Formats: sequence, structure tokens, C-alpha cells
Amino acid sequence: MEGLFITFEGLEGAGKSTQAKLLADKLTEAGYPVTLVREPGGTKVGEAIRGLLADPQYDDMSPLSEVFLFAASRTQLVQQVIRPKLGEGTIVICDRFTDATLAYQGFGRGVHPTQLREISDICSWGVHPDVTFLLDIEPARGLNRVRTRSVETLTKLDRFENLDLGFFEKVRDGYMAISSEEPFRFRVLDATGDVEPLAQKIFGLAMDMVKKKIPDPGRLSFGRKGLEP
Repeated sequence: MEGLFITFEGLEGAGKSTQAKLLADKLTEAGYPVTLVREPGGTKVGEAIRGLLADPQYDDMSPLSEVFLFAASRTQLVQQVIRPKLGEGTIVICDRFTDATLAYQGFGRGVHPTQLREISDICSWGVHPDVTFLLDIEPARGLNRVRTRSVETLTKLDRFENLDLGFFEKVRDGYMAISSEEPFRFRVLDATGDVEPLAQKIFGLAMDMVKKKIPDPGRLSFGRKGLEP
């Protein structure tokens, strides 16, 4: 039995992780088996790679090194978690996936999209999102949210959060271009408003597809709900 693969994309400060967690909770409350993961991460190997990618001391990391590290984390996550859970009929929600690589390392870093798509095809093992929620926010506003949160929580910015505004403007342009190529998969949503109204809208959109693919949650065997590390 095939499950449903939902991904969240967007810039720093767009609220992806928050909305992914809220959707997972709402779908679980509605009676569906849900696994929530993040990229990079979601496995022991992936979390170790995440720490490396986020560490500001590696500010000289080349764009291709980034690509291959993301790819290593992704192939581990797909093989170890995503494919098995989808095979069980589970709804898998992933905070970022292959679109992030195209937007960040392609449009942002300048790696050729053909190279990125070839690498992504290899490490994703033919797994593609059924629906992608792109939370759109102006780069300056997103960065302001991130940096305000950093001050309030006394936490340091990671390697990507330290990048300049121009980089994130290119990434946003990338996301808009990618979403325009696949309008039937993407749901582009304004991420500048309050959290709960946006969460309700996402839940409604998600349920439209859930009901088509998983009409009777009672027939599914529940696996353990995987939460974001």
C-alpha cells in the first residue's frame, strides 16, 4: 500500500518546521499514521551531516561539497525512513527535500541544474513528493525573524543563516521558478501572517489529497510516529 509524501519548502524564517509539525499533529489527531522528518537529518547519519553543514566554521565549503553532503543525507533518509514508511501506507512529511537543493545550491550557489537533477534522481530512489507546500516570505523579513529569534534564545546563527540578503533573494527566485514548472504539485502560500490561520489552510489542502489516496485510515496499520529531531 502506498502512502502520501508531503514536503515543505521555503526560506529561513518562513516557518516550515513549525507548519510541518502542526500538520503532522493535525493529521495524527484525524486518525492517520504520520512520520515527520527533516532534511538534512532524520537519521543518525543525516543528523551528523546536518551538524557539519550548519557549522559556521566551515564557511569555505564549496557549493559541490554542499551538494554531495545533502545528497548523502537524503539517500540515507529515503532508504532508511521515507521509502519503508510510504510502503506501509504512512503519510510522510519532510521539512525540505530535492527542491531545496535546486533552489539553494542551484539558484543560490550557481551549480548547474542538470547536475543537481542527476544527483537528486540517484539519491532519491525515484521518490517524489505528492504535494509541496512552499511557504513564501520576503527574504529580508525572513532573515529578520531568524535573527530576532537568535537574540531572544541566545543561540548562534548557523552557516546558512549568516549568508547575505542577496543570496536569499536568488534562492527565492529559484523557488518561484521551480514552483511555476510544476503548478499541480506546489501550493505556494503567504508565510507572513499568523501561524494558526496558515496551519488551518495547509491542513485543509492536505486533507483534499489525503482523502483521495488514503480514504479509510482505519484500514492502515499504524507505525510509530516519527517526530522531527
